[in-house]
Amino acid sequence: MATTSSSPPCYVSVSFLRQLPPCTTVQYFGFSPTQRKLGGLTVARNNLAQDFLGDWGARDPYPEEIASQFGDKVLGPQSTEHKILIPNASVLSLSQLECSPVSPSQAPLSPDDATKLLHKVLGWSIMEDEAGGLKIRCMWKVRDFGCGVELINRIHKVAEASGHYPSLHLESPTQVRAELSTSSIGGLSMNDFIMAAKIDDIKTSDLSPRKRAWA
Repeated sequence: MATTSSSPPCYVSVSFLRQLPPCTTVQYFGFSPTQRKLGGLTVARNNLAQDFLGDWGARDPYPEEIASQFGDKVLGPQSTEHKILIPNASVLSLSQLECSPVSPSQAPLSPDDATKLLHKVLGWSIMEDEAGGLKIRCMWKVRDFGCGVELINRIHKVAEASGHYPSLHLESPTQVRAELSTSSIGGLSMNDFIMAAKIDDIKTSDLSPRKRAWA
C-alpha cells in the first residue's frame, strides 16, 4: 500500500492522474512497476536540488520518442526551437508608433473605434468639442506653478518630435490640461491616440504634489 507524506525527504515524486493532486510524494511498500502503472500513477525521481514544482520547461524529444513517430499524432513541430518574428503594428504599444500625415478627406474615428483605442492610454477621456466632433482630454495635478510650466515644456518637446501638437492649458497654478484632436478632419485620428500614449510615457512623478505623511 502507499502512504502520503506532506514533507518528504527523498523518495519519489508522483503525479496522480485520478485522485491526488500533482507532485504528491508517496512511499511504496511492495509495489511492483506493473502495479504502480495499473494504479494510474506516473512516477519520476525527485531531485531535491530542484524547486517544489520541478522543471516544467519544454524540452526536445529523445531519440526513442522521435523513432516512435509520436509527432505524427500531435499538432505543432517536434522541435522546441522558437522563431523570433518582427512585431507588427497590431502588437506594438501605441507609444512605439509614429504619427503619419492625415488627409482632409479621411473620415474621423467612429465613437466605437475611439472607445477601443481609449483602453490603450491612461487617464484620458473622450469629450465632444463645440462643433460636435470628438476629442480626448487628460488633466494633471502638479505641485506648483513652476511644475506646471515644466510639464507643458516636456509635453511640447515630445509633440515637436512627433509633429502632432496637443492643446495645452495651465488652468491654475497646480493643474494642467491637454486636449488632442485632428482639426483637419474635425475629430479624432490614430495620431491623437499615438500622441496620448507618448505623453503617458513622460515622467511626471517629480512634478506631482507631495503626499503628506501623518503620524
